[in-house]
Amino acid sequence: MDSEPQSGLQPPGTRQIKRVPLGRTRRRLSFERRLRLWLWLMGLPALALCWVLLRAQKVDATILAILLAVAAAGWAFAVSLVIEQITRPLQTLANVVAALREDDYSFRARGARRNDAMGDLAIEINALATMLQTQRAGAIEAMALVERVMSSMQSPVLAFDPGGRLKLINAAAARELGVDSEKALGKAAEELKLTYLLDADDDELLSLSKGQQATRWMVKRAGFRLRGVPHTLVVLADVSAALREEERQAWERLIRVLGHEINNSLAPIKSIAESLRGRIQASVGEEQRVDFERGLEVIESRAESLNRFLQAYRQLMGLPAPRLATVSLTMLAERVARLEMRVDVRVAGGAELTLLADPDQIQQALINLVRNAAEAALSPDAANGGAACVEIGWERVGNEAVIAIADNGTGLTNATNLFVPFYTTKPSGTGIGLVLAQQIAQAHRGAVELRNRNDGVIGCRAELRLPLVEL
Repeated sequence: MDSEPQSGLQPPGTRQIKRVPLGRTRRRLSFERRLRLWLWLMGLPALALCWVLLRAQKVDATILAILLAVAAAGWAFAVSLVIEQITRPLQTLANVVAALREDDYSFRARGARRNDAMGDLAIEINALATMLQTQRAGAIEAMALVERVMSSMQSPVLAFDPGGRLKLINAAAARELGVDSEKALGKAAEELKLTYLLDADDDELLSLSKGQQATRWMVKRAGFRLRGVPHTLVVLADVSAALREEERQAWERLIRVLGHEINNSLAPIKSIAESLRGRIQASVGEEQRVDFERGLEVIESRAESLNRFLQAYRQLMGLPAPRLATVSLTMLAERVARLEMRVDVRVAGGAELTLLADPDQIQQALINLVRNAAEAALSPDAANGGAACVEIGWERVGNEAVIAIADNGTGLTNATNLFVPFYTTKPSGTGIGLVLAQQIAQAHRGAVELRNRNDGVIGCRAELRLPLVEL
């Protein structure tokens, strides 16, 4: 019975099988020696019988010695053959078991057949090897699937051991938390500044700042054992989109109620103002009439302004779903630059990029950002010596198109309320320009970010990030 590698199953670079010798003790002889001793003892009666028969025949002593030596040599040869036939299959099976112990499932014992003690043992060992090989292949495939799922998951996943050392981190977690996954494994959470993940409760909400948009994560914790050691699994679920949608719906409901109440008040106010204008011309003197008309003018003007303000917010809350089409980024930028006449708008340009987006909505977002930049550059507090300038440029960063609108205005002093509806620092502003641009970007799975310039020029840099789609 020989062992042979199963064809096509032995992986390259298989480890050398290290055989474990059978244990030997001083009290007991090895299996081979005991077997040899018993076989020799079984042959002694035959040799004694030969000696007795030859002596009875009065054979010469020299010939007697030669015949006994030949008989002993023949018996020794027979003993060697018997021992070889017994021990060789056992050694083969020991090699197969040693290979299984070393995680090499490619060896099989030959000559296995039923109704044979050694053959039955070989069949069972071969069946065990096949079963272990199948289980090993399934485990490798399952591990590959887990790794593939982990790498493709958009939710950050981390695992820590009882000492707080990082044992597992997927690509999404490394990207969102700013951690080098290769260098971080094995380090303590304190060193990686991730203790807040271990201290967070299940279903707790965490806010991680990312530009002007704070990403909200829900923490999910679970425990598992690896080699008997308890570990903590932390999964972060991004709930920012859901919370932003809830916020948008809350603003929409609020504006709907406010709009209804304001409209109900504006209509009679305008009607009464017009009615009073006609009556005062005949009932009061010239001086009083001028004062009344001036007051009514103010009432009508503010009512009209409030109505426009309300309509602007209705437009913000009623943003339709984008109608996607291929559009050239260069064409959009040049068209937007021509619409702003108050300042010099330069198109710095960049690589030719094609977006899959709603051209009208993207153009409106760019108009709002350019208008905001122009007003900042024209601000009396801007230190540009009256040379107000806005520049539009873009570049490809990974799988995103980053459109940058830079101005030489006053820069940002407080970025907390940039994207809060109703909030504005301009006397004639409505507070919807940046909010509308942000909503358009989010509808295209993008974002708007504002920051101060870092190229040595005082001013602000607005970035509209839109995902690129391979066409």
